[in-house]
Amino acid sequence: MRSFVPSYEMLTPRNLDDALALLPRWRPFAGGTDLMVLFEAGRLVETRFVNIRRLPELRGIEVAPDSVTLGALTTYTDVQRNNVLRREFPMLCQAAAETGGIAIQNRGTLGGNIVNASPAADSPPALLAYGAEIEVASSRGSRRIAYDRFHTGYKLMDLDPDELLTRIRLPRTGGDSLHYYRKVGTRKAQAISKICFAAYARRENGILRDVRIALGSVAPAVMRCRRTETLIEGRSLDADLIEAARHAILEDISPIDDIRSTVEYRSRVTSNLLADFLTSTARRL
Repeated sequence: MRSFVPSYEMLTPRNLDDALALLPRWRPFAGGTDLMVLFEAGRLVETRFVNIRRLPELRGIEVAPDSVTLGALTTYTDVQRNNVLRREFPMLCQAAAETGGIAIQNRGTLGGNIVNASPAADSPPALLAYGAEIEVASSRGSRRIAYDRFHTGYKLMDLDPDELLTRIRLPRTGGDSLHYYRKVGTRKAQAISKICFAAYARRENGILRDVRIALGSVAPAVMRCRRTETLIEGRSLDADLIEAARHAILEDISPIDDIRSTVEYRSRVTSNLLADFLTSTARRL
């Protein structure tokens, strides 16, 4: 049953401080691409919302010598149009291009994708692989969190009820870096992922450094594959190492059977994607 519109309230604050003063009594509403699905299904429990979509403090992409900072309201379309992101963070641009359709890309935001905390989200694996850091703010002040420590379980985050995600910071990649992103779904477009795989590394004298491998849809939250990263870091890629890595990554993940896929399928495809990343990388070292 659909929701009854007059049962809901929305306020539009003048600035970020006014918005923060309304939390946690009012829930933030940005692009609404996730909340409106719940609304249409009659399952949107909260009834009081603060419209943060037009707050200038949450917009913009700032490029510094050592980092790129994206406002939480950066849309998937904004990501795809930015020259620096296309050049240095191609996995994030690919994730943005494969998220929903054009309407979703125009309205959906990176901040919303993060705090919705779906384990099947498209952009978080790329953000994890790029070593992102996020900033959250409240009326008490702001703090920074390494993104790989932000998701603590299924739909659980290091985010207090009165806090709002405001920025995402990406350290600039530079150098001789490798980027590998694959989203596996029922269709090539407008499908929730069965597996989302992102891997980043630097090439240095024939070995891999700063290896970061991130996955979605294979655990209660998007995750880094620490055991596999440690195994690969600083070693020469050969057939034995690749085979060992294929087994290691199965120890990192904890997939489930659900309506979209099975444990067996997710495990096999994850192992195959890792092997494809490492094999194609070995040919380029």
